[in-house]
Formats: sequence, structure tokens, C-alpha cells
Amino acid sequence: MIVILKRNPDPSQLERFRGWLEERHVSIHPTIGMNQTIWGLVGDTSHLDINLIAALDVVDDVKRVQEPYKDANRKFHPEDTVLQIGGTQVGGGNLTLIAGPCSVESEEQICEIAKAVKKSGATMLRGGAFKPRTSPYSFQGLRSEGIRMLSAAKELTGLPIVTEIMDASHLEYFDSVDVIQVGARNMQNFELLKVLGETRKPILLKRGLSATYEELLMSAEYIMAGGNENVILCERGIRTFETFTRNTMDVSAVPVLKQLSHLPVLVDPSHAAGKYQLVTPLAKAALAAGADGLLIEVHNDPEHALSDGPQSLRPEAFDRLAGQLQRLHEAVRAQ
Repeated sequence: MIVILKRNPDPSQLERFRGWLEERHVSIHPTIGMNQTIWGLVGDTSHLDINLIAALDVVDDVKRVQEPYKDANRKFHPEDTVLQIGGTQVGGGNLTLIAGPCSVESEEQICEIAKAVKKSGATMLRGGAFKPRTSPYSFQGLRSEGIRMLSAAKELTGLPIVTEIMDASHLEYFDSVDVIQVGARNMQNFELLKVLGETRKPILLKRGLSATYEELLMSAEYIMAGGNENVILCERGIRTFETFTRNTMDVSAVPVLKQLSHLPVLVDPSHAAGKYQLVTPLAKAALAAGADGLLIEVHNDPEHALSDGPQSLRPEAFDRLAGQLQRLHEAVRAQ
């Protein structure tokens, strides 16, 4: 249930209303906007008389909400969420470009790529340290040493760093990480999401291989229900019957998630395509659909990459794409 309060409500009446709700074991999630204040009522609201609430002097309107996600719901939070991360922001009309290799392979490699992508306009650096791989014989990442190397690249370039967590026990290694990524395979690892809800670090939540929009938003709800409202949603392609691409990028996810939720929405065309030749057109399609930004894999030697070389752009290709994306972003915003 959401309650839209009148402007400048009487403080004593508002406090009595709050106490009345708390006596009925209903918690209040307030959202204070420029023009109105909304109370999201969470708990068993089935016994609350909607007409009685609507008649209160401090209440402008009241509505029941059927969706099971509350904190992530745009109805509870009409204004877009904007996250400040280091010297950049995600959302609010800013173009977020997160670029870097699938896996951190050496300090020299990650620092060289970080310098290149920053020069091209990347706003954050991505790189895998803990790697979930389909085969147990594939490269599993450099783990905590990989995060140390990412931190060295951050120190060198000033770019905030984004890397994936696989298990809650690894959280101690993520102190220097600016954005913690939850991969598609862990989107419904609810125990991990609960732990991340207790942090205040931004969480980049990727959509699962077969997850519905509601399932993605319910996973975001797990994090937000723990008190961490710094969540970024990411479409990275879903599994369909098509085998030409690694996954199928669901462009409709961008406007749908924007309609349902106030959280920023990014797209990962590299994992969707699985082929570097498709990254550029898919990245442009995502921006045209209204995405707040992109995750793009960039490697200085894709042929010898330890993971996902075929979907990685070379730095010079990313440089060309970044310029095109900036112009496209400006054109979309001008509409």
C-alpha cells in the first residue's frame, strides 16, 4: 500500500498516523520527493481500511499495490534513483560506460587496459577476480590477488572498479571495490543477497539466464529489504532456443524495467552476443531503448585472453564505439 501525503501536513496528526500504523505492525518506507512525500506501507496491510486512511486530513491519496516487490517499485519511489560512485554517477541522464577485461590476468594487463578505456571515456573499470565458469577446468580468476591488481589500476587512473562476488565469505576482500557485481548465476542466491543488503556498497545485479522481470526485481528487493538501496539492474541476455549468439539480448527489458522500477538499468551486450562483431550494434540498441549505460568487455590481446576473448573489443575498437555512443546518448536525450 502507498500513501501520498498532502503538502505541509500537520506534524501532530502525522505522528498520530505513524503511531496508528506501527501499532498494526506496518512499517513505513518514506520517499521524499520535490513535489510530494510518499509512504510505502510494508507488512500485512490487508486489514487496513483504505477508505479510513484516505479520509485523514494529512493524506492526499492511497492505493493498494499488488506487486510483491515494494522497495524496488516505481509506485513507491516515482523519481529515478541516481547513484554517486566515486567521481561519476549512474542514472540521472549520465552515460555510464563500464569497460575492462572479463578476467584480471596480470597487473600490467589491467593497468594498460584501464588507461586505454579511461582515455576513451569509460567512467568505471570492470574486471573479474573471482570467476564463475561453466567448466571446472577453465581459468577461475586470481581471486584476492586480482582485486589487489584492480585496486592498483584504480590508483593509477582514478576509475571506480566493478568486480563480481561469488560467495559471502569473500566479502572481506572487497573493501577497495566500488561496485559489487552479482552475476547471472547468483541472481537468486538469496543468502548472498541478504548479506549484500547489510552493506552499503552499490550492487550491480545481473538478470539470471532464465529470469523474469519480476524475479529480477524480487532479487533486488532482497538487497534493498536489508537496508541497501544502492542497486543497479543489468540486462545481460537470456537463454532462448537461438544458438547463433551466446544469449539473446532482451532489449524490451530496458523500457519495461524503467516502467516497473526506479532503479538504474544497464545492459551488457558482450555477454549477450558472445561475439565482438555484435557488441557495437547491440550497445547502440540498448542506448536507443533508454539504458543508463553499458558494460563492455575490452581486452588488449583477445586471441590470448584467459576467458571470453571472442566477445571482447580491442581498445581501439572501444575508442571508436565510445565516441559513437556519446553522440547517440546526446541524440536520445534530446528527444
